Amino acid sequence: MTTHAPQATQSVTLPVTLDEAVAALAAMPAAVPVAGGTDLMAAVNAGLLRPAGLVGLSRISEIRGWQYQDGHALLGAGLTHARMGRPDFAALIPALAAAARAAGPPQIRNAGTLGGNIATAAPTGDALPVLAALEAVLIVAGPGGARREIPVSHLLAGREMLRPGELIGFVRVPLLHAPQVFLKATGRTGPGRAVASVGLVLDPARRGVRIAVGAVAPMPLRPLEAEQWVASLIDWDADRRLAPEALEAFGEYVAAACVPDQGDPVPAGVLHLRRTVAVLARRALGRALSS
Repeated sequence: MTTHAPQATQSVTLPVTLDEAVAALAAMPAAVPVAGGTDLMAAVNAGLLRPAGLVGLSRISEIRGWQYQDGHALLGAGLTHARMGRPDFAALIPALAAAARAAGPPQIRNAGTLGGNIATAAPTGDALPVLAALEAVLIVAGPGGARREIPVSHLLAGREMLRPGELIGFVRVPLLHAPQVFLKATGRTGPGRAVASVGLVLDPARRGVRIAVGAVAPMPLRPLEAEQWVASLIDWDADRRLAPEALEAFGEYVAAACVPDQGDPVPAGVLHLRRTVAVLARRALGRALSS
């Protein structure tokens, strides 16, 4: 219960196509798009946001599924975490399915969407390190039927932003047909916000390892030197195994790159976070290589 009723929203529009939603946003620049509303309503209830209007996206069927496209999966931004967590999706993109299943309690997974996770860009967003490791690309819808592409890492880093009236329509993800892993550590038992998370994928065609670390910075971090170093140790033509010492060194390499020193001596909290990242990175790579 609250003693202060939130300011009433001026209007609610419920388009049935992506282009109708874009047109509605262009007609109401102060309106806010909403799909699952898990982050939006939290902001409203906290008094941080009072939208002048809402453009609901839940009736747009074209963004609620996925399709195959030239070796990629084109994922609708309206896919819910619950839908991505199902076995058929997990067979397609295992790490993203694992992140979706870890996104919170059932009510959050049933409502929260892939596009909302990206647009909100909360550091603890579970899908974000996986999308960064997969080098996913956003298909953005704009006025007049325009479409443009933005690497998800560019949007999360603020290098490219959504323009007025634009919406994330789809996410294009390469189908690697290779092991991939998502792991996260929380501050309590059960589903919760990540203290640290990792998304790791193997890319045998390019003989590469890609890992992104989430929750430790405002955006997912890619330790590129660590990726290149460990990829050079893997025998891609054989069993792709690594010695425990190499896995341990990889974890430390990733942790040092993503959780830098903060003073001398290094604070205990920083050391604990670094150890957490090192363990997650080591375990993720070990599981991927043994799959």
